[in-house]
Amino acid sequence: MNGNSLDSRASVSVLLASPVEEDHSSLREILARSPWRLIETRTCQGALTLIKRHGVTVVICEKTLPDGNWRTLLGATADMPQRPQIIVTSRLADHHLWVDVLELGGYDLLMTPFDPTEVSRVVSMALFSSRRAHTQRAASSGTAA
Repeated sequence: MNGNSLDSRASVSVLLASPVEEDHSSLREILARSPWRLIETRTCQGALTLIKRHGVTVVICEKTLPDGNWRTLLGATADMPQRPQIIVTSRLADHHLWVDVLELGGYDLLMTPFDPTEVSRVVSMALFSSRRAHTQRAASSGTAA
């Protein structure tokens, strides 16, 4: 990996939207060892504000928030030119939730408590997917990525 790749990763923000304090402390610890910057909120409205303010690429969202849920965020970000990848979290292994997330345009489902290896894998793949989509949009519009 060259220095430019690392530099571009270092500017990436990952947003955690969860009312669960354990999720915040766990993700802080996991991402402290990564090149990504963690931004935190506990509400849908807070998440939407931070997405717009920071150009967040990846959102890790608890399935239920005090003022909405992951579907609320997915709908509110659907028309954004740089729509973030939405990763939903749940304490229960729920195949139906995973299918809903994928069918409605979310990126993936992460189980909590967080497994550091799985968090790194899923966030890395979401970032790759986001960059690929951005490059494809730029190519189809005739602009440089």
